[in-house]
Amino acid sequence: MKKYQAGFTLIEISIVLAIIGLLLGGVLKGQEMMTNAKIKRMANDFNGISAAVFSYLDRYGALPGDDPRAAARWGGTAAPATAGDGLIQGNFNSATATDESRLVWEHLRFSGLVAGSGNNLPNNAFGGRIGIEDTRNGITGNVICMEDIQGKIAEILDVQMDDGNNDTGDFQGAPGGAYVQSTNYIVCRKI
Repeated sequence: MKKYQAGFTLIEISIVLAIIGLLLGGVLKGQEMMTNAKIKRMANDFNGISAAVFSYLDRYGALPGDDPRAAARWGGTAAPATAGDGLIQGNFNSATATDESRLVWEHLRFSGLVAGSGNNLPNNAFGGRIGIEDTRNGITGNVICMEDIQGKIAEILDVQMDDGNNDTGDFQGAPGGAYVQSTNYIVCRKI
C-alpha cells in the first residue's frame, strides 16, 4: 500500500490567503475611518469653541477669560478679575490657574456654553490639550490652539479649514515651514 501525504491543496491555500487579505484590508480601512472621524471632530472643536467664545461675548460684552465682571457675576468661586482688554493673556497650555488663558474655560463652563467644571483644559481627539491665547504661530489676535498633532493631520486640517499653507492664513502650525508628516505640531486657528 502506498501512503499518501495529507496536506493543503493549492486552492485551499489561496482561499486562506484571500480571507487574510480581506481581514487586513478591513482593519486598515477601519483605522483610516477612525482617523478621519478624529480629524472631523477636531474641525468641529475649532468651530464649536469659536461659537462658544462669540456667544459669551454676545451675552456678557467681554471675552471669556478676559471678563472683568466674571467674579461678581458668579460669586466668590469664579475667577479673579482680569484686564478686560480684549486679549486673552497667557499661553494656551498654561498651568497657572489665574492666567486668562485658563480662566477662559472656567468662564465658558460657568456660563453653560461648555461642558465640565473648573478651568482644566479639554483634550483634542488625538490626546493633546486645547487652549486659547492671544497671538501665536504668526496669527495675530485670539487663537484656539491644539497640541500634539502629527504633521499629516495638521496638513489635512489646514487644507480643510484654510489655505493649506503652514506659513499663511488663519490656520498655522508650529514649527513653521512645510508640514513634515512625522513631526508633532501645535496648530492654531484664529477665532
